[in-house]
Amino acid sequence: MNKVLRNPLAYALFVIPALALYMTFYVVPMFSSLKYSATSWNGINEATFNGLDNFIKAFRDEKFLIALKNNIIFVFFSVFIQIPVIVGLSIVVSGVRRFLDFYKTTVFMPSVLSTAIVGVIWKFIYHPDAGLINQVLRTVGLESWALGWLGEENFAFLAILVTNAWQWTGFYIVLVLAAIFAIPKEMQEAGEIDGAVGWRKACYLTIPLIRPVILVIMLLSITGAMKAMDIVMIMTSGGPFGSSEVMGTYMYKQAYSMSQFGYANAISILIFLFTCVLTLIFHLITRRSEEVEYG
Repeated sequence: MNKVLRNPLAYALFVIPALALYMTFYVVPMFSSLKYSATSWNGINEATFNGLDNFIKAFRDEKFLIALKNNIIFVFFSVFIQIPVIVGLSIVVSGVRRFLDFYKTTVFMPSVLSTAIVGVIWKFIYHPDAGLINQVLRTVGLESWALGWLGEENFAFLAILVTNAWQWTGFYIVLVLAAIFAIPKEMQEAGEIDGAVGWRKACYLTIPLIRPVILVIMLLSITGAMKAMDIVMIMTSGGPFGSSEVMGTYMYKQAYSMSQFGYANAISILIFLFTCVLTLIFHLITRRSEEVEYG
């Protein structure tokens, strides 16, 4: 056994298949997309090189800029609204002594559902006539508040944000709960002796100790918001009038509705670059905060 472990070929047998899959399904498609992003191509005829025209076109395209703005709103909603709610709910649930497993299973269940199912369920909830939200509003005498939520320019994208948060909040809560339960009991007891109880305990003990997990879910939220596409396609397809368009759906439409595959590839590269930039900014901010905290 030791001779096998010292043989480089033994490691190669495990590394090469994974590396081949990575190259085939990630690296090669990415460079192919980069190649076609600098072309004018309808997916059938021969691609014609046009340099940076597609990228210049994107930043002059009002619909693309709206989609970019919506992605940024998606990021801010996920980081500054969804994550504080996740952490707060996790702290509350962690204090429950009875039926804890039931609560954990209940909040996690939406994450198990496919995005298609979640989108269809919430389309019924937002339905202007038979939808649960409008039915409740009419029941409590607020009929004037009943709207066609997914058909309203001012509310369609907000409805999608709420739906996406509902789907993934439970998944992140389970991660945060795992981190909370991993805190040594001795440390919690010491904090309680020093007067850290209730929300003081949460702010000065629990949250600082689970900070690494919070940073992880923040990073996952940022990348998830930047590549959001499926939930938007299912619920509104970018409507009404492009008000809920995101870069992913706009890329899809340019490719498969408009047959502008060169432009669509340029948008995919921009999604990749914007995601990298936001991730880099996030790492710089968190690293600087750590240096200030521990310096």
